[in-house]
This record gives sequence, structure tokens and C-alpha cells, in this order.
Amino acid sequence: MASKPGLLTDWPWQKLGNLKYLVLAPWVVHSVYSFVTKDERDRDITNLLIFPILLWRLLHNQLWISLARYHTAKSKHRIVDKSIEFEQVDRERNWDDQIILNGLLYYIGFMYLPGTSRMPIWRWKGLVLTTLLHMGPVEFLYYWFHRALHHHFLYSRYHSHHHSSIVTEPITAVIHPFAEHIGYFLLFSIPLLSILFTRTASVVVFAGYVTYIDFMNCMGHCNFELVPKWVFNIFPFLKYLMYTPSFHSLHHTQFRTNYSLFMPFYDYIYGTMDKSTDKLYEDSLKGRKETPDVVHLMHPTTLQSFYHLPPAIASLASEPYSSRWYLSMFWPIPYEFMLLTWIFGSTFTVERNVFDKLKMQTWAIPRFSFHYSSPSQKDAINSVIERAVLEAENEGVKVLSLGLLNQGEQFNGNGEIYVQKHPNLKIRIVDGSSLTVAVVLHSIPKGTKEVLLRGNISKVVCAIAKNLCQRGIQVSVVGKDNFEKLMLRIPTELWTNLLLSTSYTQKVWLVGDGELSEKEQAGAAEGTHFIPWSQFPPKKKVRKDCIYYSTPAMIIPKALQNVYSCENWLPRRVMSAWRVAGIVHALEGWDAHECGDTMFDMEKIWLASLRHGFLPMQGQGHPLI
Repeated sequence: MASKPGLLTDWPWQKLGNLKYLVLAPWVVHSVYSFVTKDERDRDITNLLIFPILLWRLLHNQLWISLARYHTAKSKHRIVDKSIEFEQVDRERNWDDQIILNGLLYYIGFMYLPGTSRMPIWRWKGLVLTTLLHMGPVEFLYYWFHRALHHHFLYSRYHSHHHSSIVTEPITAVIHPFAEHIGYFLLFSIPLLSILFTRTASVVVFAGYVTYIDFMNCMGHCNFELVPKWVFNIFPFLKYLMYTPSFHSLHHTQFRTNYSLFMPFYDYIYGTMDKSTDKLYEDSLKGRKETPDVVHLMHPTTLQSFYHLPPAIASLASEPYSSRWYLSMFWPIPYEFMLLTWIFGSTFTVERNVFDKLKMQTWAIPRFSFHYSSPSQKDAINSVIERAVLEAENEGVKVLSLGLLNQGEQFNGNGEIYVQKHPNLKIRIVDGSSLTVAVVLHSIPKGTKEVLLRGNISKVVCAIAKNLCQRGIQVSVVGKDNFEKLMLRIPTELWTNLLLSTSYTQKVWLVGDGELSEKEQAGAAEGTHFIPWSQFPPKKKVRKDCIYYSTPAMIIPKALQNVYSCENWLPRRVMSAWRVAGIVHALEGWDAHECGDTMFDMEKIWLASLRHGFLPMQGQGHPLI
């Protein structure tokens, strides 16, 4: 929102939320109905093409979002090296409003304006006229309109909303109040209306001009330099006809320079070209090599979780993961992306964070949870994880933490197989088990005398059970096999506090594996605390009279920046214990692996986490039981 919002700031359909696309429905239905019901000789495909053009614009912008987020996380050609936070994501989540507005005006215009019906596919005269009108009136008027928007009266009421984003993303280009978009639409309509009135319009020119505007807008706000220097060496005059991302980035940091739309020659003419433009372009193109200190290795969980990754759909990534029915229709996309990344690269970077001087990246294995449960995939996935470890080793990464199923005990021995194969690794592999146990223990309500433990036996489960038994807490285990396995892995003197469960009367349940059935939950006593110890939460929460805890996680400190997405199903600015463990490991400078059967002192890593600003979530933080 602008600092002093003016008239027509809000969009007319703002209160509709995600239902705002319904405002286009009558027009789309009418265009389809008219095309289907008319005789073949009377059909006009032009009006029918408006909706596909709008869909193309949505896809085009989304591709730019994904490209920019990937490059700003991985690329050395980043221009502004500052952070993006949730506030910016929330402010920019309505980027598609301008496409809806344009769609409505296109439908109205194509219904009433002359020259729109039966528009031919191509006319070269329309291309020439559109090019000349854009270079002349559009660029000239935009330059002065833009300068006017920087006058304190208009800036405070309208344009300051756009400039709230210092670190721009492609969609920042269209984040303006409603009134400002009306002005832009009138401006960009000059070439389109001209070719309509002169009968030189064509579908290709119309769609091409709109795509050109979207392309240049997104490119100018993508925050990484991608225009190669050889372009300007071969065609020197292009520096006056085509701006670069670094050119427009200066406008967002300096505010009073580089006002031009896409063609900088008006800034040259009127003396508003920033003097550091060429240097910033050269520096951004040269780039700066950055080695992360910590890498967190994760993977998508379900097919829909692919859209939750930071480079995917920004609004979804900024919220805790939940299934959405409409995403099921696009199931081929995650598979296709997975296959491409599998062919051309072992992992891909999804996020970059900074904690004081500590640099962190999150890498993703291009496989989903169901692949990890397939015996035929085990060796292939372990091979990819191993390559990721060696890649991080070669880059000089200090710590690599294994998230989700990348560190399963039955899968790779909690990461131990990589240390065994490469005993001289300088990078430290962390499975996060000690902090996970500490978080679970600190989540158990004070005064608890007995707990119910369910789930497959692992070193985390054994450590939890051992600590509870040592403190005189009765641990009831679900399943005879699990009970017998657990007895073999804890000291015999603690067996007196270990029982085979015969009832579900305990008020504290420690659950794992994400499989807490509705029947089991129904059998729990009122007020039962369900505390997960695994990476995955219960699939369904059916009891309103019980308390459900998050998977082991901690609230991150304010100093940890560039956080604009949620980690799986966790709330904003909350990280899993496995991820936090890797960060704390690097901050403390611990020179040991935490994998296989190795575990650190749980209270030591818990206190270290608190000392570095990580905070317990609700229900945690009391003295260790």
C-alpha cells in the first residue's frame, strides 16, 4: 500500500480473493458460445483467442518468476544482494490483477471497436506502425508520466507502492495501485488502437506487442543480469533501444534516475541516466562467486508440493503446504520437471538464506517421497545424494544437513554410507537427530508420567525412549515387534519403564511416520497431546478436543534473512529441527559428523540453538523432562 493511498487505489474485485477470476467467466463463456453456435462462415476466431492470450500471459509471467528465483538463489550475476521477505511476497501476490483488467478491457474493446472482427493472422504494416508508435509516443509519454509519478504528491499516493520493493522480482513490474494501471493501459493502447483504426491490425502483432511488454517488464525486474555484452558490442545502438535488468534496478535503488520504459534514450536526452549504469552492468555481468557455508538437502514430498517450492508459485510457497484440488489437473508438470532435472543435473537450488555472515542454500533432490519407498530407486537416489555431497565438498561447503527422507536409517544409515565411502570428507554431514530429540523432549508437557510411543524404531525413537526412561517416565510402545526392537537398543536397567501398550489411555502420544489413523485418534482420551517425532505430520487431524503439535521445528531469529517461503507444512519463519541443526553445527564450528549411530549431547545443542536466537515453538521451552 502507498504511504498515503489515493483514489482508486484498491482493485474493484479485491474482496473476491481467489474467486476474482469469475469476473472474466461471462466474457469467456460468451466468446465460446458465439463461436460454437454461429455458422462456419460467420465465426470470428479473434474474440475466441483473447482467453488463450490471457493464459499465455499468466504462464509467461510464471516462467519468469521461476527463472528469476532460481538464478537469484544460485547465480553469481545477482544485482541487488539484499533480502526478500514475506511482506514483499504478500504485497505482490495480486500480480495477476492487471491481466484480469486487461482481459475485461480486451473483451469490451473487441465487442464494440471497429476492425477487431475477423482480424487476419499477420500484417507487416501493423508491425511497423506498432514499432514506430511505441518508440515515439509511448516511450516519450511514459518517461514524463513516470517522472510525474515521482513527484511527492503522486509518489506518496500511488507509485511508492511499487517502490516498496528494493529487491525486485519479475512480478514487481506490475505491482501498482488500480488507478496507475488504468494510466498504463491507456498508454499501451496507443499502438493497438492505431492499428485497429488504420485496418492494419493482426493477431500476431496484437499478441506479440502484449508479450513484448510482459517480457521487457519481467526482464527489467528480474534482479540478475542476463543480457550478454557481445550484444552491445555487435549492435552499439541497442544501448539506446533496450534497457538491461541492472539499468532498471538502479531506478529502484536511486529513485531519481533511469526513468525510461524499455528504451533508455530519453534518459540520455534529458540527462537522467544514472552515472553508475555502465559500471553496475559490467559488475553484474562479471558476477561474484559465492560459496555457501551450509547446504540443506531436501526433496519434494508429493506431486503438488512441487508448486510449493520457492521457484514455483510464489503465493503457495509463502504459505504452509496443503493440498489443493486444482493442482491435481497439472500433474504432468512436476513429472516433466523431475525428468529434466534428472537428465541435466543431479540437484537444483531452491532457496538462498543469510544469517549474519553465514551463507546458506537449500538444494532439492528431484524425486518425490513415494520414490524413496521403492527398493528399485534406493541405489539411484543414494547416488544422487552422494553426488550432492561431493559437489558441496568441492565448492567448500562446511556443513550439509540431510532433510526429510534423505537421511533414513534403512535408506542410507542416517547418511553414514557417504562418510564410509569418502572418509576424508572436509564437509560435515548432519542428520539433525540430536536436536530433533531435544525438541521432542522439550515439547512434552511438564509433569508427564507416561507416554505412548508409536512408529517404526529408529535412532531418534531410541534416544527419546532412553531419555524418558532415565527420568522415570513410563514409555508404552505400540506393536510387539517395535517393543522387542526397542528393548535391544536401550540398557537393560531401563526396561522397567518400558511397556508393551495394551491401551490408548496415555495423554501424551509420540507419533511418527505420518500415519496416525482416524481410528487411533478416535480412541485417544480427551485432551491428548499428539507430538510427532518424524519429519512428516499426521495426514489427518480429526479431534478438536486434542492438541496437535508441529513436527520438530524451531522459530528462526530475525537475523536470518531472505526467508520468503515456508518449509513444507511449517508456519512462516519456522524451520525443521533437521535444518536448524545444520545451521547451528556451522555456527558452533563443530568438527564432527552427526550421522549413522552418532548423536551429540541433546541439551548442549538445544542450548546452542537458543543462544543463536532460535526459539521454541508453542508448547516447547520448559526444562528438559
